[in-house]
Amino acid sequence: MLEALLASASEVRPVDAAALIGGRWVMDGPQSERVGPYLRRPVSRAPAASTGDVAAVRAFARSSARVVGRLAPAVRAEVLERASAAASANRDGLARLLALELGKPVKDGRGEIDRVADTFAVCAAEARRIGGETLPVAGWARGVGDTAFTYRAPAGVALAVTPFNAPANLLAHKLGASFAAGNTTIVKAPPQAPATSAAVVALLTEAGMPFEAVQLLHGDGSVGAALCAADEVAVISFTGGAATGAAVARAAGAKRLVLELGGNAATIVCEDADIAEAARVCARTGYSNSGQSCISVQRVYVQRSRFSEFLDLFAGHVAALRVGDPLDPDTDVGSMVDEDAAERVVRWSAEAAAAGGRVVLGGKRDGATAAPTIVADPPAGASVVTEEVFGALVAVLPFDDLTEVIEHCNESRYGLQAGLFTRDLDRIVTAWRDLDVGGLVVNGSSNHRLDHVPFGGVKDSGFGRESPRCMIEDFTVVKTMILRGTSLWGARA
Repeated sequence: MLEALLASASEVRPVDAAALIGGRWVMDGPQSERVGPYLRRPVSRAPAASTGDVAAVRAFARSSARVVGRLAPAVRAEVLERASAAASANRDGLARLLALELGKPVKDGRGEIDRVADTFAVCAAEARRIGGETLPVAGWARGVGDTAFTYRAPAGVALAVTPFNAPANLLAHKLGASFAAGNTTIVKAPPQAPATSAAVVALLTEAGMPFEAVQLLHGDGSVGAALCAADEVAVISFTGGAATGAAVARAAGAKRLVLELGGNAATIVCEDADIAEAARVCARTGYSNSGQSCISVQRVYVQRSRFSEFLDLFAGHVAALRVGDPLDPDTDVGSMVDEDAAERVVRWSAEAAAAGGRVVLGGKRDGATAAPTIVADPPAGASVVTEEVFGALVAVLPFDDLTEVIEHCNESRYGLQAGLFTRDLDRIVTAWRDLDVGGLVVNGSSNHRLDHVPFGGVKDSGFGRESPRCMIEDFTVVKTMILRGTSLWGARA
């Protein structure tokens, strides 16, 4: 299946992105086409899941959970290690799929697949560490004479609902960690990346993941809602917008949830920072994937004494970014997911300018390709400051005092990740303590993530933490056993 998907991606005809139901790859039923945002032609097609498909997936998952749970952690780890190697071996082909379906430059796509390989390798390592503990029950009077143990057992059935902006790596996080934990997983793919999603699933099954461990459905939000409400599902991992995340929580009811939602990431540049380096990093990370990342640099606050210097350097770096064909290995900025997304960048930059801001660069689009846009000193109430742009736009604003700018950052309803450029340890500790975010990157922008460390937000950016280790905790349940009358520590004299 993987070979067929990657071979089709080199042809003009659309790639068939089959569903995986009950151990069978199927293309049955009505199909929806994905039009590539840069090529402006159909690049993939997938079968839309019916209510019968959802029912079949639920039944198969219910019967498969114990099969997967009985696989030894070493077996699961070996599958994930082979999948890691396979991801590296198929790097270019998978990056091409990302470019076709999403307009993501192949250089960024290759980087995403490198992260897929790393993520599977980390999931394998964490699978080998799953265990439990011996509890100190004999330290209290009622526990004398007893022994108690715990171990982490699979939750059973997991649901992975993945987004379009990093469909390969975020699927690797969810599916890799769920399998490492011993679960069977139902994957609901994003409509914008059906072939990429199918390729990652195929890569895993061809690496030895049993068909009992994974199923894949395509479709719209109604399919996701039906799966979220399914009684068989024990835990849901969702990445997407805040409004959809709230809908997931309502549909899920009393289920475990890991929600990684929206962001409006700020990066603070203090007067003592290396301004040239800060400008270079913010330019590189503010427009990668056309800004379509929940931690993409959206707001840069620069101390007023260095504001003009930073803005000039930053604008120079952004102007040098190469915009164009995502299949060209030299392209830095490809297209956005669709024309509506690109139009949002144009509209919000114009609104900010009308309210007193200044569009330094960009503010235009060609179809779904938004020119990298800089808005200088927009008013505090502008959409480019208060909302999630999720596009190729960065707002640059001056500030005078660190306490003041932290307050401005915290006014956002989002709190995923922030960046800070400074050499001052007191400023670093203050920002880490006082910023309402799940993570702070020091001497880097907000748009930096290590896949093996905890990642997640607060407020409308969701809850729970994504990284293989943290997700395995969410994808497992602690089971306790008490041995009455048998004690490792002896009984009362």
